[in-house]
Amino acid sequence: MSATLQQTSRLYNELYNEFYSSNPDLNRCGQYLATLKVMLSKISFLLPEGEINNAEALLIGRNILEIGALWSVATKDIPSFERYIAQLHTYYTDYGSLLPQSQQMYPLIGLNLLRLLSQNRIAEFHTALENIEPEQLLDNDYVKHPVHLEQYLMEGSYNKVWNSRAEIPAPQYAFFIDILMETIRNEIASCSEKAYTCLPLSDAATLLFFDNRQDVITFAMERGWQVETDGKIYFATKDDNMVEIPSTGIIKHALYYARELEQIV
Repeated sequence: MSATLQQTSRLYNELYNEFYSSNPDLNRCGQYLATLKVMLSKISFLLPEGEINNAEALLIGRNILEIGALWSVATKDIPSFERYIAQLHTYYTDYGSLLPQSQQMYPLIGLNLLRLLSQNRIAEFHTALENIEPEQLLDNDYVKHPVHLEQYLMEGSYNKVWNSRAEIPAPQYAFFIDILMETIRNEIASCSEKAYTCLPLSDAATLLFFDNRQDVITFAMERGWQVETDGKIYFATKDDNMVEIPSTGIIKHALYYARELEQIV
């Protein structure tokens, strides 16, 4: 084992012990990961390619990147999560046969599917599904969960999306579901502004999937809605953007053109 690989292995163990401790220091984990990625680059295992005979180094590299992906979710760093998943894709596909299957693989694949849903990247979601073994779509809870969510979204069954929070296969899934629900809330809010003049606070809470009155009021203020003492939300209207349609003039022109056509015929 080379000296660099020995150092990488030793620092990985420190990262592992810290991240999976009862109260991990996420800042320290981030420092470990930054150093370890440099070390993996030096030994060409950050983005491995070609024929590889060192299964030990390959295993350490995969484990580091998996912790990095989970750390990214814990720190709510979506771009970082996306980079780690892209790097892990090589390990899972090109070198999967050289390593024992990772217990974190399908949880991370499911998290990535959920990320794509929360970002409304539906085409990429289906492309990612095509790379998953068909039996896993039916039998693996980590994969089934985002697949079912996508079906609920296509049906417009937003209440099922909300209720799915109680059925998440891993705690990390709640992060992306919360983002997805925020997107759904804004879509419902936009439709409500067009459909209603006002709504009682209790009805708005139910419609927008809020559990308490204060959350509704905060959301309403962010949208520029008026919350009045009568317990109702009044949706803001922008009169200056309203365009008056000159109906009388349009009718006169239509009649004029009709008479001219009659004379031509």
